[in-house]
Amino acid sequence: MNSVDAAGLGIGDDYPPRIMGVLNVSEESPYDPSVFDDPSDAARYVDEELIDQGADIVDIGLESANKRFDVLSADEELERLHVALETIESVSGDAIYSIETRYAEVADEALSRGFDMVNDIAGFADPEMPVVCEEYDVAVAKMASPPDLERPGAVEETDWAARTSPEWAAQADYVDQVYEALKQNGLTDKTIVDPAFGGWSEAQTLEDDRETFRRLREFRALGQPTLVSINRKNFLGEIAGRETEERLPVSLAATSLAVERGAHVIRTHDVAETRDAALIGNAFTERSSDSRGELSVSRLDVHSSRDLRTHLAERDIDPTVADDWSALAVEIVGLESDDRVRFTSLIAEYDADVYCVDNDRLLVLGSTTAISDVSDQLRDENSNLSALADSLAAMLR
Repeated sequence: MNSVDAAGLGIGDDYPPRIMGVLNVSEESPYDPSVFDDPSDAARYVDEELIDQGADIVDIGLESANKRFDVLSADEELERLHVALETIESVSGDAIYSIETRYAEVADEALSRGFDMVNDIAGFADPEMPVVCEEYDVAVAKMASPPDLERPGAVEETDWAARTSPEWAAQADYVDQVYEALKQNGLTDKTIVDPAFGGWSEAQTLEDDRETFRRLREFRALGQPTLVSINRKNFLGEIAGRETEERLPVSLAATSLAVERGAHVIRTHDVAETRDAALIGNAFTERSSDSRGELSVSRLDVHSSRDLRTHLAERDIDPTVADDWSALAVEIVGLESDDRVRFTSLIAEYDADVYCVDNDRLLVLGSTTAISDVSDQLRDENSNLSALADSLAAMLR
């Protein structure tokens, strides 16, 4: 895993989780407590509500990214930039300043006048964006997005058959598309990847966000730190049945999980509480590496064969190798006596072991391939074990 130096702030596995507080100078932004058009008021907010509460990074947005609003041009963003610049000049606290923009022209101007990094919500749709960031040698958060300045985050509305291949597009699910979007137009050495949580298009569903969150570890295969923006998002609120103003507890629970699953930067409006939740997640994270001179050894953070397949694919190794490597432990309860005998006999023919825990429980240990083969065999026999075949198949999804 590559660590990123953001103007002296280390971001990656070797550093604590970083908190990115949010300031908007866009009058149309939906979250009122963070919206300012007066530099003095904005600076006071940054000092008291962001930096003093534990923000490492202050992300300043010039326009709302809400899909309901018209996209501002680069010139229109530049007209608003003076408020952001006057704000950071008036802040007394110490933080890294990030400009949120999709335009290389705006990023160039902001970086030349005091900003430290870039938050690109359009995923390098402007091909000059990575060039500008590399010229200034700055960190850049790259949100998963099709290469379209007008449609940030709308990965499921992209013609992936044309961008990749018809075969890939036919089998790719939403998370696969998010992952591929992050790879479009490349990554700089100082890129921080953002899987784009939130309703970026009409086609994106709450379940899409939940599945992305479940599979957050897969994005570690890109080898770059990860940023998540999940604060008070709908996909969390629906689970608990909470409206935006009541979603802080679910956001904090998700923050701890996100850090444990590999997030390095948490973007939030609730800085102090999010900082604490991130520290809890970090304290119970099991990742290890060891460096001795030029020698470095790291354990890959893989918890499933799917995680491993993603890492293998990034290293140009056949992903199916993961199916023979990843051992599964499955407990089965409630098989009738005859079915237990038949199942135990069948599984002995494959690369798997079965243990009788008691008269009602079996413990099966085996590779993904072995368990899948057993499931297929049970279904082909059309026996009373077909329900078990379906359950085993579900374990492999």
